[in-house]
Amino acid sequence: MLRFILKRFYYGFLVLIGVLLLVFFLFNVLPGDAASMMQGQRTDMASLENTRKELGLDKPIYKQFLNYINDISPLSVHETMDSNSLIFFNENNYAPYLKILRVSSSKVMVLKFPYLRRSYQSQRKVSEILITAFPLTALLAGVSILIACVIGIILGIISALNKNSFFDKMNLVISVFGMSLPSFFAAVLIAWIFAYLLSGFTHLNMFGSLYSVDDFGRGEYLELKNIILPAITLGIRPLAIVTELTRSSLLEVMSQDYIRTARAKGLPLMRIITKHALKNAMNPVVTAISGWFASLLAGAVFVEYIFDWKGIGVVMVQGLEKYDFPVVMGTILFISVILIIINIFVDIIYAMLDPRVQIQ
Repeated sequence: MLRFILKRFYYGFLVLIGVLLLVFFLFNVLPGDAASMMQGQRTDMASLENTRKELGLDKPIYKQFLNYINDISPLSVHETMDSNSLIFFNENNYAPYLKILRVSSSKVMVLKFPYLRRSYQSQRKVSEILITAFPLTALLAGVSILIACVIGIILGIISALNKNSFFDKMNLVISVFGMSLPSFFAAVLIAWIFAYLLSGFTHLNMFGSLYSVDDFGRGEYLELKNIILPAITLGIRPLAIVTELTRSSLLEVMSQDYIRTARAKGLPLMRIITKHALKNAMNPVVTAISGWFASLLAGAVFVEYIFDWKGIGVVMVQGLEKYDFPVVMGTILFISVILIIINIFVDIIYAMLDPRVQIQ
């Protein structure tokens, strides 16, 4: 098991390096001057040159890439500021570094939290921006997946037990419609119906995040109802997929010999389903749920943007609109790490659910 996990982390590391190479060189060939964005349009050439020098933009592209690797790597080499201290603060990002060993008379290898640099627009650390936005995306993704799992598994079981019935056929039609419905269109449609046409009955807001301010801008207050519409919108497609996967997988398992033997012994149908059939039928469902959960955690860009839910998706869109490259690059790397970690856990859970899967 340990060898398998280490191997998966190794492959994940290679994927992360590939994403890093692609993203870095892509954003360095796009038009836009980081120094001008930070200083503004009315600054003089001397200030622009100083800013470019501070950001390292006056160096060749390969040196900029190595500097970026040095910033985001937990193990990196930096100039020492206090030779007698184990923990010191770097003058660029004001983050505590733990000294590991001395490389030269002026440089040491340190252990640190990955530094994703600062936003060109707000001058805030990208890590702080992501830490603020990610819990909202995680909450939205969690509620959406919970809706999809609970309702989808129940509908799938009912359809499997009533194969070719009217309910089964209607469920199939609705599932196909849900899988083919684009999220951005569903978001606009749901917002228009439930937050505009039926607003007098639902009392739901068309826009808004988890926290809102009053009309006078005085303080923040919790508004849980704002999560209802975006969660339903995001949950439609995974719900349809979970329903159909549960139905088809359960029908296949129910035709196995050990299920027929259990029924011949007189075991209750619900006990056969819950104790024997459902566990073995969950493998493709778990794979689908994990994939959708990872994609939702990565940021449901259109849905978050349409409902003005202040998550990772809104952060990425705003960064692209303002050519805020550190924010966009940091967001993409953050999303990649989440996808890699979730896929590793899915492989482990998949093997635990089905003993026939040999991890070796």
